[in-house]
Amino acid sequence: MRKVSVKDITAKVKELCIAAACHLEPDAAAAIRVASEKEASPLGREVLAQIIKNFEIADAENVPMCQDTGISVFFVEAGRGVELDGSLEDAINEGVRQGYKDGYLRKSVCDPLKRTNTGDNTPAIIHTRMVEGDKVKIKFAPKGAGSENMSRLKMLKPSEGVPGIKGFVVEAVREAGGNPCPPIIVGVGIGGDFEQSAILAKKALLRPVGGKNLDGDVAGLEEELLKTINGLGIGPMGFGGTVTALAVHIETYPCHIASLPVAVNIQCHADRHKEAVI
Repeated sequence: MRKVSVKDITAKVKELCIAAACHLEPDAAAAIRVASEKEASPLGREVLAQIIKNFEIADAENVPMCQDTGISVFFVEAGRGVELDGSLEDAINEGVRQGYKDGYLRKSVCDPLKRTNTGDNTPAIIHTRMVEGDKVKIKFAPKGAGSENMSRLKMLKPSEGVPGIKGFVVEAVREAGGNPCPPIIVGVGIGGDFEQSAILAKKALLRPVGGKNLDGDVAGLEEELLKTINGLGIGPMGFGGTVTALAVHIETYPCHIASLPVAVNIQCHADRHKEAVI
């Protein structure tokens, strides 16, 4: 067994929280630059130029690229050969607490009914699974409410099949309009059950922008949906144009024969995520 201190996990999570808020991942930055060259609308190109300028300033000055620094979402893979000297969940939450305090990041987490702020952006949303090996892999995504609020989930009838899936995804994006700050990344979870489809959709957003699903049929559906969504005319920040989405990422999971869960989780152009291995 390899011993890992929870203090090391806390320190790394703190680092990830600050870095994700201030430094856009290279794949997302590159996708936005490509979009600025493809956009047919002059206003759309100007909007994309401002978006690029914004994330360049954030990166250079180490300041958040958006005032909404999100709710903290983690996907953790814990190796079976790892022995921790404390609670993994507590270590992650302490890292969030320190990161949001020392990074001067907005604390946006509150009680769902009383609406009183917890004061330190905890508790985080933590998805953990055991894997082989002696490492702990942490993927972090601060999820802003503007995009999260536009997400949708529907239990389709199996008979609706692929046409039903397409219709639901496209309609979700159409209804979202400019609210999630396009150009967006559209995460889609198909299958599993009610909650699993939503987790799949969120996890899909962590894929490198434009990275295709390894299943050829699913990859084809991603391409088809992206083309249809970009034909809606919503455009950058909702001002009209030919680039509404940078990518559509789909993840699937086997489901019950009597159901077809489909979740759509939308990410804004500030596709913030970071990962580390301890």
